[in-house]
Amino acid sequence: MTTLTKNKIKDSFLEIIAKATSENFSEIKQQAVEFLQKEGLPAAKAEEYKFTPLSKKLESLTNLTSATQINLSAEAVKSELIPDLEVDYLVFNNGNFDKELSSYTEKNYSVKSFKSLSEEETTKIGSIAKVSKDPFTALNTAFFQDGIYIHIAKGKVVERPILILNFNQANNGQVISPRIYVQGESNAEATFIEKVISLNDEAYFLNGVTEVKVGENAHLNYYKIQNESTTAIEANNFVSDVHRDATFTSVTLSLKGDMIRNNLSLNLLDSGCEGNMYGLYLLDGKTHVDNHTNVDHTMPHADSNELYKGILAEKSRGVFNGKIFVRQDAQKTNAFQQNNNILLSDDAIINTKPQLEIWADDVKCSHGCTTGQLDEEALFYLQARGIGKDQAKGLLLYAFAGEIMDHIKIDAFKEYCITLVQERLGKL
Repeated sequence: MTTLTKNKIKDSFLEIIAKATSENFSEIKQQAVEFLQKEGLPAAKAEEYKFTPLSKKLESLTNLTSATQINLSAEAVKSELIPDLEVDYLVFNNGNFDKELSSYTEKNYSVKSFKSLSEEETTKIGSIAKVSKDPFTALNTAFFQDGIYIHIAKGKVVERPILILNFNQANNGQVISPRIYVQGESNAEATFIEKVISLNDEAYFLNGVTEVKVGENAHLNYYKIQNESTTAIEANNFVSDVHRDATFTSVTLSLKGDMIRNNLSLNLLDSGCEGNMYGLYLLDGKTHVDNHTNVDHTMPHADSNELYKGILAEKSRGVFNGKIFVRQDAQKTNAFQQNNNILLSDDAIINTKPQLEIWADDVKCSHGCTTGQLDEEALFYLQARGIGKDQAKGLLLYAFAGEIMDHIKIDAFKEYCITLVQERLGKL
């Protein structure tokens, strides 16, 4: 057991990851270790993490060793499937790919464990999510023992959604390090759904990395639900490279947890491509959710759309920091970014900072944020027409949140998400 005290996290992690070697990934793991030795984890005053002190949060955990697979039943897996939705499903068991509990056809795509990758495939891991970009990406790179590699063949359409069930059960702070690499070849189409699941109330640190390559004229969607225990700590690094005439859309629903940090980056690498990021966070208690987004426009005639909405109650805290970069060559860029929040308590806090950095002169870009309380006039209007106060409040909150649901294009999954959101709103 490793007990962490103030200013000891770096040394403790390095001691652990020195044992977490892998012959297939020795080079990239060594890069990660060297980065961590030099930089460590973010200090309390680090600009990118000043509102989300993950390093300090980790000091409260006492067993930061790498989690091992648990005894997970097929019944537990099936209980997390989505009603009325036929899917292929892949199972993470404490960060390791569990092929035996997964069920998939591999029609028009293939699935591999990292342990069975070819030398060429191995070199792709870490090519999109660079270890030097974020210390928690480096930490995942040093820790991961396995992962899921998904390849969608050229011109193929994956008809059924691919559901990734991310099961987590640890002991007082163990580190869980899932890793996903998706490659969609040109003209490919697929939709991914990821559910993050806590199997008990023990604290853990879920530190995941997902890399997605969207080939020319490919169209990929990635939907994620974070609905974990109130002791769960998560750092989620998601990076996508989007190529010519391709479209990538992500929707992230953050419903429950202790402290969650989502780093989402879209690299728009050619003309005609489109990147979309949508998110909804519904927070109560002392839950803390931080969405840091980055959209990088590098070439002309590309579009991006970004909308995040939050409803915060009690002593919860939300953070939104969205950055849009428009490079000098990226003329005719269209970029939209908006963050809207409702605070239901005087003790709830939101820190929001939308940002634009534009180096081109022929662009259409906008960004903004709003923060307010529930509209008392609208609430009174509904009550005056015989609707109870709680029901009226629920209607107004869902009207605010529901816009995010509209970006989910699979009807059965959309209905499932609407039910989750309505249940969550009823508790705020």
